Order: sequence, then C-alpha cells, then structure tokens
Amino acid sequence: MKIVGKILLGIVIVIVLVLLLGLFTKKEYTVERSIVINRPNQQVFDYIKFVKNHLNYNKWWRMDPNVKTTFTGTDGTPGFIAAWDSEMKEAGKGEQQITAVKEGEYTDCEIRFIKPFEGVAYTRMSTSAVTDAQTRVTWRFNGKMKYPMNIMLLFMNMDKMLGKDLEASLTSLKALLEK
Repeated sequence: MKIVGKILLGIVIVIVLVLLLGLFTKKEYTVERSIVINRPNQQVFDYIKFVKNHLNYNKWWRMDPNVKTTFTGTDGTPGFIAAWDSEMKEAGKGEQQITAVKEGEYTDCEIRFIKPFEGVAYTRMSTSAVTDAQTRVTWRFNGKMKYPMNIMLLFMNMDKMLGKDLEASLTSLKALLEK
C-alpha cells in the first residue's frame, strides 16, 4: 500500500508542478512570414483584401476540396464573414471576419475556430512597395491560450507549426499573382 500511496503522491506533485508552471508560462504566440511578389503594391493588395480570393492560395482553405463555405456581407470590407465547415478534422469548422482594412496597406481578420477545438486568432496581411513593380506581403498570425491550456506552448513550436503553412500559402499567392 505504501508504494501505491507514493506513486499517487508523485503523480499529484507532477500535476501540481505542471499547473504551477502554467502560471508563469506565456499565453500568447505570434507567427509572421513575408514574401516579395513581382507585382505593384495596389494590384497585390486589391487581391488579398478579398477573403474569397484566399480560397485560391491559402493552405487552410484549400485543405478540403469538399469544404462547405458561406459568405456574409461585402467582401474586402470590415464585417465580412467567411465561414467554413469541413468533415476533415484538420480543417474543422469556423469563421473568419474582416475587422479592419487600411486601403493599400493591410487587412485584419479575426478567426473563430469552432471544431475540432474552440479558439480565436488574429491575422494581419499587409503589403508594402519594395519597388514600383515589387510588393512585400507580410502575414502575421497571433493568438492566446488561456491557463492551463497555455502549458501546451511549452511543448509546441507554434512558429514552426504555423510558419510552414503561412510560407506555403504565400508561395502559392506569389505563383498565382505572377502568372
């Protein structure tokens, strides 16, 4: 019986230590990637500000060819919502809402995940002229994980996990716009 008690005490101590660690662990993450596209700034911005165009290059939107999508509002303007519902667990269900647009510079969106997990993330896609014929597109993705779920940030490299998807999407965007 003493051995079982010690094992249980050890398990409780580990759980308490992990939960305490969560109190001092970061709760936010930010991932950012950029690419230069050989097109003028306004042309690039005019394409990326429309969420419906994301279906053509965004890895997450393209994950499931059978995804059900619905759109509400005027695309390219604050308040527009693009919702998705997929049978694929990796794609899940959620919606993306444009929250701000600064013409020729950036669009901000709030992404609300519903399935397979609930959460909220924020994105900004910004453009800036490198030359008259080249544009840098920067895509920033950030979110928060509440305690005690933030403990997962100790074991997950969000920059690596999300960064590769942002890079793949930006590479697709570049290929699409440079055709």
